[in-house]
Amino acid sequence: MIVAAFIILLLIGIPIAFVLGISSVFYLIRVELPLVLVSQRFFVGLDNFLLLAVPLFIMAGKVMNESGITRRLVDFFSVLIGHIRGGLAYVNIVSSIFFAGITGAGAADTAAIGSIMIPAMKKEGYSPEYSGAVTAISSTIGPTIPPSIAMVVYGAISGVSIARLFLAGFIPGFMLGIAQIIIAFLYARKQKFPVRGKMLNLRNFTTGFLNAILAILMPVILLGGILSGIFTPTEAAGVAVLYALIVGFFIYRELKIKALVKILYETSLLTGAVLIILAVAHLFSWILAAERVPEIVASTFTVLSTNPLVILLLINLLLLFVGTFMETLAAVILLTPILLPLAESIGLSALHFGIIMVVNLNIGLATPPLGVCLIVASPIAEVSLERISRSTVPFLLASIVVLFLVTYFPQLSMFLPGIFMP
Repeated sequence: MIVAAFIILLLIGIPIAFVLGISSVFYLIRVELPLVLVSQRFFVGLDNFLLLAVPLFIMAGKVMNESGITRRLVDFFSVLIGHIRGGLAYVNIVSSIFFAGITGAGAADTAAIGSIMIPAMKKEGYSPEYSGAVTAISSTIGPTIPPSIAMVVYGAISGVSIARLFLAGFIPGFMLGIAQIIIAFLYARKQKFPVRGKMLNLRNFTTGFLNAILAILMPVILLGGILSGIFTPTEAAGVAVLYALIVGFFIYRELKIKALVKILYETSLLTGAVLIILAVAHLFSWILAAERVPEIVASTFTVLSTNPLVILLLINLLLLFVGTFMETLAAVILLTPILLPLAESIGLSALHFGIIMVVNLNIGLATPPLGVCLIVASPIAEVSLERISRSTVPFLLASIVVLFLVTYFPQLSMFLPGIFMP
């Protein structure tokens, strides 16, 4: 009954938070459990110190955009590789990779990088749909390379060290970036994209580097502090906000009090939306656990096959499907208690499975119909969602190849945690 209610509400377009909440309340009434469980489960779901990182990383990204840090990063990478054929596509992807080291939200990446790169690419002769597609698909790298809000939420649910998750995300994240650069290179060769006349020289490199040095140092400080044990991932989020505020107010002097009020307002709205989903999803997950849904799913998968490789394939296909219509954090919260026991039963570590889940669901950020990065990129590029979606197909296929490499070769994600945090 709860599954039927969930599917019906989802199909008629009810927001995912209310789908989870209404389905859960319907279940409690149906089995005659006290409704006080709703508030109790909400509190338990949100009573976690690690979740403080969510609003802080969201705010850090917004402060970066308003203070000029993002623009200087993009300008520097444009100086480095913008003169190559199809170079602005590479600048877009590389900027997203670097931006990923500061904030862990894909939609924020799309808005920040896209507002700069999409108009620039269109002006240089790139098609609007290609410009939007590159921006949207490269934004899926952000929540994979640390810091990552999705990893924070997964770690809070599963009990896996967030610092180890951050380390495990490096290689898969860079692999996604390389795969997307290869597709952009093939596109540039086939479509004969423009070559910018301004070549790289020592003067413009030095100028660009000096302008961007404070932005470049930010992820170095954050990740260096986490790995050295100076501060925790949650404290790193606070350091990111403080650093961005100091740079924006006192060094670049582009951040104004009026803009800070707007940032706080937008951060509050987005954080509220995330935490509502987190709270109701915790209640929904508790009900699924009470009804032994994880055991049912595990038995269903093992009936289809007992081969771990096949079960991993089925898990990935399920996650890819879920990612097309469900918001990433909601999917992490909902599916971790269901699929993690199954993954551990076939010999996967919770750390490796977390990276598989995060990489998989992040692909959904650029997959219609719910792909939020596509939805954000579409109005910036001034082109329909359908046209952008078609242009993302080759990039999505390359990302899926990386996903299966990460899935079946665990050393790709386990290598760095094994070195730094054995």
